Amino acid sequence: MSTAYDCNRPDGRESGLAAAANTVRAGGLVVLPTDTVYGIGANAFDAEAVGALLAAKGRGRDMPVPVLVGSWSTIDGLVQSVSKQARALVEAFWPGGLSLILPQAPSLAWDLGDARGTVNLRMPLHPVALDLLREVGPMAVSSANRTGNPPPATAQQAQDQLGDSVQVYLDGGPTGEPVASTIVDLTQSTPRVLRQGEITLEQLTEVLGVEVEPLA
Repeated sequence: MSTAYDCNRPDGRESGLAAAANTVRAGGLVVLPTDTVYGIGANAFDAEAVGALLAAKGRGRDMPVPVLVGSWSTIDGLVQSVSKQARALVEAFWPGGLSLILPQAPSLAWDLGDARGTVNLRMPLHPVALDLLREVGPMAVSSANRTGNPPPATAQQAQDQLGDSVQVYLDGGPTGEPVASTIVDLTQSTPRVLRQGEITLEQLTEVLGVEVEPLA
C-alpha cells in the first residue's frame, strides 16, 4: 500500500522525507517532484530496486535509468574522470535542466540497465528532491509514468499511473509545463546533444567555447 505526503506543509514534508528515505534504504520505490516532471526513484546501488522501477514503468533494460545526485561533488565518485568540459557544464547549469552522459567508474557495483559503461547524471533544481538525495545519496530516477503515457506534472497523476507499485509519494505541488532536460553526451571527444530540452545549444556552446553537435 502506498502513502502520499503533502510536502508543501512543513510537517508533511518532514514526515514524507523521513518515510521516503527509509523506503529507499529498504529497497522500495518513491515518487518525488523535480524541476522537470515527477520522477520514480530507487537506490541507484540496489539492482533489485532498479529492476522494480523498470517493471513499474513497463520499461525494458534497453533504456537505462538516469541517476540524480544532490551535489556537484557526488559525481567524482560515480564517473571514470570529470573532464574540464563536464566540470564547466556542472558549474554553469547544476542544479537544473542538464543531463550529462559520462563513462561510469569501473568499480561501481550497480545495474541501471544496458548502459554500456556509461551513466546519465543530473542534479535537479527542486528542494524536496535535493533534500532526499542529500539524505540517501544517488538515486536511479526516471519519469513517473507508465511507458507510452505522458510524464506527470503532479503527484496525483503519477499515482494514477503507478498506484501501489510505489510505496511513498512526495507531493511538492504541480511542476508546471513539463520541460525535459537537455542531454549532452560527453563520452566522445566532441560533445553531442542527444536531446534538446531546457538548456539550448547556444548556452552550451558559450560555456564550452566549442561547437556542440546536435543530434542528427
